[in-house]
Amino acid sequence: MYPNPHGQYQQQGGYGGGYGGFQGGYGGGAPPMGPPGGVSPDIQQWFHTVDRDRSGKINSHELQSALVNAQGKNFSDMACQLMIGMFDHDKSGTIDINEFQQLYSYINQWLTVFRTYDRDNSGHIEEHELANAFQQMGFRFSPNFIQFLIHKSDLEAHKQMSVDQFIVACVQIQRFTEAFRQRDNERKGMITLGFEDFLSVALSCSI
Repeated sequence: MYPNPHGQYQQQGGYGGGYGGFQGGYGGGAPPMGPPGGVSPDIQQWFHTVDRDRSGKINSHELQSALVNAQGKNFSDMACQLMIGMFDHDKSGTIDINEFQQLYSYINQWLTVFRTYDRDNSGHIEEHELANAFQQMGFRFSPNFIQFLIHKSDLEAHKQMSVDQFIVACVQIQRFTEAFRQRDNERKGMITLGFEDFLSVALSCSI
């Protein structure tokens, strides 16, 4: 299971070859999308706080200024661009208040996921916690790959991953897994890609 952009939990069907279905849940169902027929007052208040230029839209820079991880740092550019892009239905580079309500639900679901695997409540996930997280999600990654993900996220100490880095890593892995599965017709966990097909997968799965 993992949060999808529609405020629900999604489960992947599993098969071999190094990846599979998500085995463990994240605890509880998805939070409600807000009262029928409108946006909740809490969402409206936060939206207007984030919408600094009063344009009625929020861009990735405004979102970034409103999101802070446990280390006291704002979410990364990549994380904010990724999340805006997932809910930017008209591809304007911004989201309106209704799209923001969906994003709000999505972020809270990821925070629940993150806290589930942050066993020591440190505000970040270390290598063994990340390995356990992906194992419970159904991904059978090698220790070297887990270490690679940590090093890629934590360029200074190579020891931990913050919540925004965790979201980016999980969403990117989801996208590549889905693209891989579409091409793995025999369910062997191995595919052959031509150069252009490889580029199309890489570009379509990136921000």
